[in-house]
Amino acid sequence: MTTDIDWDNPKDPRAGSWQRDHVRQYVASDGAEGQFWNGTQTLLLTTVGRVSGHPVRTPLIYGEGDGRYLLVASNGGDGAHPLWYRNLTEHPEVRLQVGAETLHGTARTATPDERAAYWPVMLRH
Repeated sequence: MTTDIDWDNPKDPRAGSWQRDHVRQYVASDGAEGQFWNGTQTLLLTTVGRVSGHPVRTPLIYGEGDGRYLLVASNGGDGAHPLWYRNLTEHPEVRLQVGAETLHGTARTATPDERAAYWPVMLRH
């Protein structure tokens, strides 16, 4: 794990956005408010900005498969990958908050076979 990253003080989504409100409620309640949201489950992903080098926190819908947390970098159907995914391609070390639990890990892009196996899991979310 990179020791010079201040994982405890990430940049949150922009002020006034629903994402920022979601993150703030999630953190303040240790996930009691926000982990289960609009009929699905969410986690907080903290990546390291590929340009800034500073941690950035994003609320995301997730699934689980084979002991892994699964995320889809769809960017709401946009043709470009979301910023958090682009951050991961430069710096795969991450921090996750799932409910009250905080974990550090290394993210990676699923292989084509994994995508085929995990896609049905994510369609349920």
